[in-house]
Amino acid sequence: MSPDFPTYAPSEEHELLRTTVRELADAKIAPHAAEVDEESRFPQEALDALVQNDLHAVHVPEEYGGAGADALATVIVIEEVARACASSSLIPAVNKLGTVPVLLSGSDELKKKYLTPVAKGEAMFSYALSEAEAGSDAGGMKTRAVRDGDHWVLNGAKMWITNAGVSEYYTVMAVTEPGVGARGISAFVVEKGDEGVSFGPKEKKLGIKGSPTRQVILENVRIPADRIIGAEGTGFKTALATLDHTRITIAAQALGIAQGALDYALGYIKERKQFGKSISDFQGVQFMVADMAMRLEGARQLTYHAAIKSERAMHGAKIPDLTFVSSACKALASDVAMDVTTDAVQLLGGYGYTREFPVERMMRDAKITQIYEGTNQIQRMVMARQLLK
Repeated sequence: MSPDFPTYAPSEEHELLRTTVRELADAKIAPHAAEVDEESRFPQEALDALVQNDLHAVHVPEEYGGAGADALATVIVIEEVARACASSSLIPAVNKLGTVPVLLSGSDELKKKYLTPVAKGEAMFSYALSEAEAGSDAGGMKTRAVRDGDHWVLNGAKMWITNAGVSEYYTVMAVTEPGVGARGISAFVVEKGDEGVSFGPKEKKLGIKGSPTRQVILENVRIPADRIIGAEGTGFKTALATLDHTRITIAAQALGIAQGALDYALGYIKERKQFGKSISDFQGVQFMVADMAMRLEGARQLTYHAAIKSERAMHGAKIPDLTFVSSACKALASDVAMDVTTDAVQLLGGYGYTREFPVERMMRDAKITQIYEGTNQIQRMVMARQLLK
């Protein structure tokens, strides 16, 4: 093997980006994380800091005024923000989730109209797929879009929409041809200011309390026909293709939450003394942190591997195993995050169970990564289907 074989690792530019984001997150985001959680309020300080440093939607291509960052760079941004505050990491993550359908299937005019303000930090973009009776079975949605001349009229209610009410734009999936299942679903861009758009009350959640989760209610919402994303009937295909890319961002969020918990626990066990010595000297404690770090690094490598495949796919390459690796990294990283944060609470003992310390918040925040953008049970079904093709 040639000694010039490239290192299987992020580039120097990626690591410089990590350092930059971590410093910003430690200085501008972490100090507000506990308050954001306690008050269940949107992390405006985080949004301001991210926009000022062009880190709120780094994936938007340069031709629309964005930073043009690759998928691995986007993962690193989300990971480092999540290390400080999981709620805040949903700003870059959901901006990607909402815009990828437009990037994949939207017209040039639609891309220019909606990606440009997102790139400038003037608007955020959410994703509206799930409904009260259509969660894992998203193809069973009831929201309708009916063509009326040069417009579409939308009626229905979308459930569990992240950053609803804060985002200006929404990718909305709706049935345009009833009776044909997934082939009758189309995708649209809906604006917060469109007449007939309203929002349900904020959900009272276990974690990620700083990111509002609300219903998006559509009552005779009349939008121009050119706001359809791609051809009529291709919306569900676009939705699934989008998730192949954005499940990786949930894995990134999980990695950041877990890393934040591990870092805090390591600092604590070196300072905490029992029986006359630091508890980090006890072999049982050492085994715990070794396992936490080992599993976290394994999940990170799989996530970065998936991100590189995602980037190639976004540029037109055929990546047959993208669906498998994106599901795998999301399931693994979220399971690891739940285990690592739970162990971090254990390492802090009684202190870990109190809100005076951040690890209980991290444990609560980690749970959602096993649920949204496809539960980990659904991810295992997806992986199995890929393997059995």
